[in-house]
Amino acid sequence: MSSGKKKENLQPFQKNLGYTFNNLQLLRKALTHKSFVNETAEPTKNNERFEFMGDSVLDMIVSDYMVRNYPDLAEGPLSKIRAAVVNEACLADLARSMDLGQYLLLGKGEELSGGRQKNSLLADAYEAVAGAVYFDSNMETVFHIFLPELKNKIIQCAETSNYRDFKSELQEYTQIHLSCVPTYRVIKETGPDHSKQFQVGALIQEEIRGQGTGRTKKEAEQDAAKAALEHLKIKP
Repeated sequence: MSSGKKKENLQPFQKNLGYTFNNLQLLRKALTHKSFVNETAEPTKNNERFEFMGDSVLDMIVSDYMVRNYPDLAEGPLSKIRAAVVNEACLADLARSMDLGQYLLLGKGEELSGGRQKNSLLADAYEAVAGAVYFDSNMETVFHIFLPELKNKIIQCAETSNYRDFKSELQEYTQIHLSCVPTYRVIKETGPDHSKQFQVGALIQEEIRGQGTGRTKKEAEQDAAKAALEHLKIKP
């Protein structure tokens, strides 16, 4: 399906989203990447301003839910959980769950490089759609549309400690107990450029003490640090 046809057929996406726009132009703008604007003669704007608004909207939804439902958590853990929920990888997953990538308006270069599956583009577009829903309705509606999936991510992070910064914890432990700092080494990369999978080793005193995988090097390093902490018999 061409970008032009995608632009005219947004009903399936609105069904996936669970919201029908009063002003469809707002949704079209939210799905328009700057690469498309740069390559078309159409008088249109990209989604970056809506992305800016959506970032604040999603932060508000997550913050409100956590403050109401986790009364015993201090500001530090609350901030870490929120950061884990609204990070690029998490928002990209939520975008994929509604098949958002198929409706993006992209330039030819981004299209050919697998832009519809890039975490960065999907996460930005998800924020932009949240911003567009806000401008088309109100904050109550935005909560109704986006809270259910965000709530699941919040609970997952809170119950599995996915918000923990294992790299910092491992470094603090090794500095105190082993008088050294850990380093990280990419062991293997697999998959195409737009969907990489990294395998990383956490080295302590030049010895691999833990290995981890992830879709980004940072994600894999966190996983490796967690494994290293387990190896050192520290409950993560």
